[in-house]
Amino acid sequence: MNLVDLWLTRSLSMCLLLQSFVLLILCFHSASMCPKGCLCSSSGGLNVTCSNANLKEIPRDLPPETVLLYLDSNQITSIPNEIFKDLHQLRVLNLSKNGIEFIDEHAFKGVAETLQTLDLSDNRIQSVHKNAFNNLKARARIANNPWHCDCTLQQVLRSMASNHETAHNVICKTSVLDEHAGRPFLNAANDADLCNLPKKTTDYAMLVTMFGWFTMVISYVVYYVRQNQEDARRHLEYLKSLPSRQKKADEPDDISTVV
Repeated sequence: MNLVDLWLTRSLSMCLLLQSFVLLILCFHSASMCPKGCLCSSSGGLNVTCSNANLKEIPRDLPPETVLLYLDSNQITSIPNEIFKDLHQLRVLNLSKNGIEFIDEHAFKGVAETLQTLDLSDNRIQSVHKNAFNNLKARARIANNPWHCDCTLQQVLRSMASNHETAHNVICKTSVLDEHAGRPFLNAANDADLCNLPKKTTDYAMLVTMFGWFTMVISYVVYYVRQNQEDARRHLEYLKSLPSRQKKADEPDDISTVV
């Protein structure tokens, strides 16, 4: 073996060793970035699985290259503003079976355009800010929550791309109209425009108030007239009861004339 062959053999060995070292570093770096209690794997992108991890809040050290994120079956109660803003490749987000009650206005800022699937089912969500799902392109699952059906929820569902399917699965736990409680939101929205109810209620209240004042005025006028009639009748009867002062024709004058 000449000197050139020896040099090539050693160079190839060094390259293979260097490549293995780089791969080892990358793997170690990826593992070290995985949030505590979660499992990270690469299969068509980085999958981060944090299911049943007893998490009380969404981890803030999620890898930026996360594509699939599973946070289901934990004890998360809220989704803060911009918590996913650095996850520009996120396509699937599962937050089902938690205790989520609050979703901040800008909770999905940064992922609204890229997200394809959002699962918020089986939580404790009653209402959300009207802009919480703005620009959200994902197919959202929000069933099995104690929704309060009102104008805000109507605006939220209309702002979502798949609002018809989403609204069909929303059941009103409570509603601004008592008769809609326990019914699908889509049926309630078809029966009445929930955003016009406050105006209509105000109009009805004003009408009832005006009718009440009108009734009071009419009642007072009737009472006043009847009272005056009664007073006039009594006065007339009093006048009739007075003795007559007419002088008889054959009575002499009380005043005598002095001659």
